[in-house]
Amino acid sequence: MIDPEKAVLVENMLLLRKEDFDELLDRAAERGAERCLSHLGLENGHAARDIRELRDLLEAWRDARHTAWQTTIKVVTTGILAALLVGAAIKLKLMGGPQ
Repeated sequence: MIDPEKAVLVENMLLLRKEDFDELLDRAAERGAERCLSHLGLENGHAARDIRELRDLLEAWRDARHTAWQTTIKVVTTGILAALLVGAAIKLKLMGGPQ
């Protein structure tokens, strides 16, 4: 048989208007978001600013890492070219070594 509590639940759900259902969903979503922010430690109202700062910090880290790789490649390339020039100068006896 049908449990009376389930019957009341079904009746109440059928009596909900679309606007009421949307409002209920909005409140549930807002509570869930607040709980999530609270769990992350961002519940004090400055969450948007904190997340923006974290994104800026992450972007700065990525830029610094990219620049470090570029600098490393330039230094290695310059060193190789300098070694080749010195080797060519020695081979062509342009450096004032023993003749």
